[in-house]
Amino acid sequence: MTAELSSDLGQVFAYSYTDLLFEAVPNSHIWGRTVDRLYQDLGDRLQLQQLTQDCRTESVSTVLVRRLEELGDTVGEVSDRLREFEQLGISLIALEEPIGSDQPLTRSDLLSLLQTIHQSQTSRKLKRGHAQNRIKTLPPPGKAPYGYRRGKDRYTIDRSTAPVVKDFFEHFLLYGSLRSSVRHLQRKYGKKISPSTAKRWLSSPVYRGDLQYQNGEVVQDTHAAILSRDEAAQVDRLLRRNRRMPRRSASAPRSLSGLVSCANCGSAMKISRVKPRYSQQEYLYLRPVNCERQPKCRAIAYQDVLEKTIDRVCQDLPQAVNQASLPNVEGIQQGIGGEIAAKQAIVEQLPVLVQQGILDAETADLRAYKLRTEMASLQAKLSQLPPANLKTIAQVVSIPQFWLDLSEAERRFYFREFIREIQFVREEKNWLIRLVFIF
Repeated sequence: MTAELSSDLGQVFAYSYTDLLFEAVPNSHIWGRTVDRLYQDLGDRLQLQQLTQDCRTESVSTVLVRRLEELGDTVGEVSDRLREFEQLGISLIALEEPIGSDQPLTRSDLLSLLQTIHQSQTSRKLKRGHAQNRIKTLPPPGKAPYGYRRGKDRYTIDRSTAPVVKDFFEHFLLYGSLRSSVRHLQRKYGKKISPSTAKRWLSSPVYRGDLQYQNGEVVQDTHAAILSRDEAAQVDRLLRRNRRMPRRSASAPRSLSGLVSCANCGSAMKISRVKPRYSQQEYLYLRPVNCERQPKCRAIAYQDVLEKTIDRVCQDLPQAVNQASLPNVEGIQQGIGGEIAAKQAIVEQLPVLVQQGILDAETADLRAYKLRTEMASLQAKLSQLPPANLKTIAQVVSIPQFWLDLSEAERRFYFREFIREIQFVREEKNWLIRLVFIF
């Protein structure tokens, strides 16, 4: 094979092979020069056969490929193509390999190249196998997640461990604290997990009845779920809310933790406990974390700030919700729900199209896989929307008695659902509370 590009002696052809199960069709501009004819195979080798036939009957000087492995499914097939191009006097240039370079290949270079081709084709076979499993929505290789067992073609619920996972989610939904939920599992079941593992559980599609593969794609409704869609949406809201706070504040038991700041010095305020000697009574105070004023801003009784905050929520929240430019959540939900339903209807029609001979089984499976990943993406958008009945909720939580009947953990849940920041404003003889809502 000569390395010179003598386009004046004949045409320049280009060939690419793409397995649509795990690859995208390459851009037509990757060749870096003008190409007289482009041959593209998508899963079969019909265009490769046409390329070799045209090379025998037409004047061709150069054939461009991305990698030599694309010229066949085995090393033997690739060698046959190389030999045939050499006999026809056609220069072969592999853009990503040292074929067609200015320096001739040595024997060791050729042996190394053949070994690389063999390894690449073995890798492609593995990728194709994994892709076929994805299209059939089979679980990825490896041990089943805690709470599930590996069945014949899907995960099945493990009745001995699934209640532990379910209780973990319920505790998190009730208290909104990841570390508290981790401690709850250890106390009640003796199950020890790290906070990082707990965080993966909360965001894992598996417990929502979906599968997520290594390529990042999620396929919806592949097995029985431990967490319902509504519960999953609430978990996502809690996780987004907790990200706005310092790690310790997100899991702190007090309802005002991580929310209060001093408007005068700009410092966040932490909760301090004071217990006088020889007394069982405990007093809580809010004091600035890093006050640079002289004299420093004084601490204030926690209970006083809590009561003022509840008063301000009852007065300000309904008005803030009414004035906020909130999207038409109900309309958006209906629109996304309609898209999901339309895609689901297409999925249900695919078996009929296969029976009628309009689609082959492999094409139908690939189409169903793509539709289900699109449905999972739409479902993710749906879960990120705020509650549709926000105004109704605001009216309920604006009743003072509502707050008095709640525990500290429950108050913390509702405070963080609506409030971004509680600003403590000091005046000459008094102080007041100013609320910054999330919306």
